Amino acid sequence: MADYKGIKGFKVQSLASDPTLVEGQVWYNTTSNALKYQELAAGTWASGGTLGTARYGSGAAGVSSTSGLTFGGSHNSPAVPEIADTESYDGTTWTEVANLNDARSYTTGCGTQTAALCFGGNPPPQGDDALTETWNGTSWTEVGDLNNGRRQLIGAGTNTAALATCGGPPANNYNESYNGTAWTELADPNVSRNKGAGAKSGTTTAALIFGGLPGTQGMVNTEAFNGTSWTEVADLGTVRYACGGVGTQTSAVAIGGGGGGQPANSLTEAYDGTSWSEVANLGAGRYENTGAAGSGSNAFTAGGQQTPSTLTEEWVRALAVKTVTVS
Repeated sequence: MADYKGIKGFKVQSLASDPTLVEGQVWYNTTSNALKYQELAAGTWASGGTLGTARYGSGAAGVSSTSGLTFGGSHNSPAVPEIADTESYDGTTWTEVANLNDARSYTTGCGTQTAALCFGGNPPPQGDDALTETWNGTSWTEVGDLNNGRRQLIGAGTNTAALATCGGPPANNYNESYNGTAWTELADPNVSRNKGAGAKSGTTTAALIFGGLPGTQGMVNTEAFNGTSWTEVADLGTVRYACGGVGTQTSAVAIGGGGGGQPANSLTEAYDGTSWSEVANLGAGRYENTGAAGSGSNAFTAGGQQTPSTLTEEWVRALAVKTVTVS
């Protein structure tokens, strides 16, 4: 059996006081004579700034609740159902910046506030979009199209190394990788789905997808990708579709969505690389909401349905010091 040194590459440290918080760190406190470790505590949702344009089915990028971007979506206007509006978030205020070149809803995205990627979606009047645009912090530029145009898809990665997975309708299991220039088809997930979600900060060799349709109530199926193949892992605790997804393959959060007889729920689940657990609920239930980005411990979700929303909520899950006890 591997010991701590074999796993981490060094022995458990002996320290006179608790160190700066680092998730998973283990040490022996010589003052309190106790073996201690760091783990994520229970998370909380708090109200954030109001979007300038109400929307659902939008894309998002960003690394935290203080550095985000949302783009595209729909606000149900008969005259202009799909929008190109882009807004940047600093943790307090949303600011309008340069629009997408092509209006679309049910799009997705990934990357950061100053280096994002938007791909796929539903352009006006209706259809499946293959268009891809890259954001440099100032403007959007059209780049190589997806091989398979689609909407309601799942995105992860950066603006030079991204995954575009599944989508619909009808539900499909396409999977493509972007290298900063062009998209290449990769191994397909085991289960087709549209309106699924994923760990948006995942990578092209370590991705996670969960939830979605078909099914009258959504699905709980979760799959992990290693760059070569997909493997089914632990199911969500609650069936859902059209939910938000943030984080990485080993620290992800599933946010809201429809399913379980609820058109828009507030349920939040966190994934630790092994299993899902219920954590703090959103302040307001929502679905049709891909406008979420950030890490498993610091993220935001903006917009959503029932009616197009301007609501933003911020997710924070702090680290806590725990003492090892033996009973």
